Amino acid sequence: MKQTLWQQIKEDLLTPWRNDPAIESKIELFTNYPGVWAIIHYRIASRLYKKGWIRLSRFLMGLTQFVTNVDIHPCATIGRRVFIDHAFGVVIGETTVIEDDVLIYQGVTLGGVNLDKGIKRHPTIKQGAVIGGGAKVLGDITIGKNSRIGANSVVVKDVPDESTAVGIPARIVTKGKDKSQLSHNKLPDINQQLFIYLTKRIESLEQAIMTHTEKELPKKDEELENIYQEFINSIKN
Repeated sequence: MKQTLWQQIKEDLLTPWRNDPAIESKIELFTNYPGVWAIIHYRIASRLYKKGWIRLSRFLMGLTQFVTNVDIHPCATIGRRVFIDHAFGVVIGETTVIEDDVLIYQGVTLGGVNLDKGIKRHPTIKQGAVIGGGAKVLGDITIGKNSRIGANSVVVKDVPDESTAVGIPARIVTKGKDKSQLSHNKLPDINQQLFIYLTKRIESLEQAIMTHTEKELPKKDEELENIYQEFINSIKN
């Protein structure tokens, strides 16, 4: 059932109550939630854009960017109950598609890597996905349903449903349903595993050369192989 503009706005105003435990009163909606107002202004600008009022819609979103520090193109497609938490520095490009119940944190860019007109240049974010603070999702790629993107990750390839991607460039580190939204403290550090392996490997070789204990290397290699296997598992798709 298609919603009216007022129904969409009412739903947007209720969204923080479902996503942010910090909210205490309705007054805070007017003072502490620029992401909510950016979405509401987008709803209006999007309808103006579709009716041919392109310059007016762009002007409205220009004012919105000045007030909220959120840059949303009115031609983007944004579904229901999308919440931009803290919001500052968020950029949503022209051909972006965001489905229902998506959570976006501050500093996120949903951008393009192609300058050609008339094609889809920006990502599609499927229902229930979570995009961590500072993440960059670039190009015509798809972030799967209920997937999670770690903070400050740079995503340039598709992420499957029910997956978690972290790093630069982002790699899939977990798959499967997870009821938590985005526990960054529980995400694996894929770079740490590699650095540990390389450091210990060099240390083992140096010690064997200096002490002429090359025969002990196989035992140490077995220990290092376990560390290396953890790294491989952390980036395995």
